[in-house]
Amino acid sequence: VLRKCECFDQHCACVGLTEQHTATFTQKTILAKPFERAKLYAAGYGTRLQRDIENDPTGSFKHLGGIAKPLLPVGPCALITHWVQALTKTGCVDTVYVVTNDLYHEAFQQWAQEFPNVQIINDGTGRNEERHGAVACLQLTVKSCAVDDHLLVIGGDTLFKEDFSLRKFTERFFEVQNKDKESNLVLSYQCKDEETSKYGILELDENLKVHCMKEKPLLSETNSRNACPCFYLFSRTSLPLLDIFLNEKKNAPIEERDAPGTFLSWLILRRSVYVHRISGRFDVGNLPSYIECDKYFKDQLQNPSVYLM
Repeated sequence: VLRKCECFDQHCACVGLTEQHTATFTQKTILAKPFERAKLYAAGYGTRLQRDIENDPTGSFKHLGGIAKPLLPVGPCALITHWVQALTKTGCVDTVYVVTNDLYHEAFQQWAQEFPNVQIINDGTGRNEERHGAVACLQLTVKSCAVDDHLLVIGGDTLFKEDFSLRKFTERFFEVQNKDKESNLVLSYQCKDEETSKYGILELDENLKVHCMKEKPLLSETNSRNACPCFYLFSRTSLPLLDIFLNEKKNAPIEERDAPGTFLSWLILRRSVYVHRISGRFDVGNLPSYIECDKYFKDQLQNPSVYLM
């Protein structure tokens, strides 16, 4: 199926062709769609950020109080809008699921009116203490929306530097799928020595295949600096394992199934997981990290019209 793009550029790299492009692209490989759906995790309560806003002595960020992290303004639009626009324009997915909670459900419903391909899912919780955890929210999406294809999972408080490209990521996924149809693909970037205790750290072989993930290890516990953000492409054969993981963890503390990396760490021992490298990320967890992210988009972003594409 050829999808029409809207750029009308003879050097267009869009997923699909205009009528004008048909003749010039007939001898070139057309990028097929590797997955139909994406899931953005937006069910967190942003307690650290809200606490920072309340305690900020300048009062400059009071207007952000009570706003869910994915809906925070970053540059010209909400953080989550950057993802939806890129996923839509590249034709990577047909449907984007956004899982949120009862507290922010109405706000996300209002935001989503602009995007007909977005579906909002309410996990039914109203307080941070009631949260089900990111893995349960992923399972909720798979079950309630009958997802039976590869699924892209994105943290709703995460953005990347300008070198990241959905198209390059897609090409890398085709590569690893050719090796093993059960393969999954994640991102990784080099973190600083003092940051290993903040992130999930991947240990890789020479083919960029993950053989271990250590959650927030001390510097002395790993030689790797491969930090792993919440951006995972799970193969269709990996999604049924969510049930097994959650059944194993049903009596465990919420911390063992809260962060999405807990499932990834478990999955690495059962399915092939490969890495696609990027230069860095923005993880909006507190007020300083939000300020840094917003400043980058206002002052440093070079090509906003093709960001993330």
